[in-house]
Amino acid sequence: MTTQIRKDLRRKLVAIAGSQAGYFSAGQALGAGYSYPAQRYHAVHQNWLRVGRGIFRLPEWPSSAHEDLVRWTLWSRREGVISHESALAVHGLGDVNPERVHLSVPPGFRAKAEGVVLHRAVVPSAEKEDHSGFWVTTPLRSLVDVASGSLDLDQVATAVAEALHRGLVSARRLRARADAMDPRTALRIERSLTTPD
Repeated sequence: MTTQIRKDLRRKLVAIAGSQAGYFSAGQALGAGYSYPAQRYHAVHQNWLRVGRGIFRLPEWPSSAHEDLVRWTLWSRREGVISHESALAVHGLGDVNPERVHLSVPPGFRAKAEGVVLHRAVVPSAEKEDHSGFWVTTPLRSLVDVASGSLDLDQVATAVAEALHRGLVSARRLRARADAMDPRTALRIERSLTTPD
């Protein structure tokens, strides 16, 4: 392999990893032109750091705020969307600090892991936003998701108040979206909207 070919392969890989906090999957490396034996070579020689099954990171890449979310997105084969409490943290809403990453995955998704909480749901494109290397549910969807779960109502109310204050959602749209879910979610959103600051 010529030096120019190696440089071209590296350039392709860096372009992929650059949009994903330095992370990339074995499938993405294969698409960039690295065979599986070449991937093994780079991992063994620590040109790439193996951070999970079929997931690598360029060792020289600087750390970033949400790089763990990129890793879990790659783990899900890019089928997962960061959601629920994790999405609130991404949006800076409330004071939630989940111990595990919350990920909404399609109903047929089979993989499991200890560091992630999986929520079976199809997230329409209108209800997710593209961040650097991962998808996250919109503030509106995130608030309704946590209201439908077991997050303490005071924490839901704090997140709702902050989203309203920052203009990320309106009370009308929040009520309409919650009403479309179920009576419990609608009630928790209504209580969050009427909770004094």
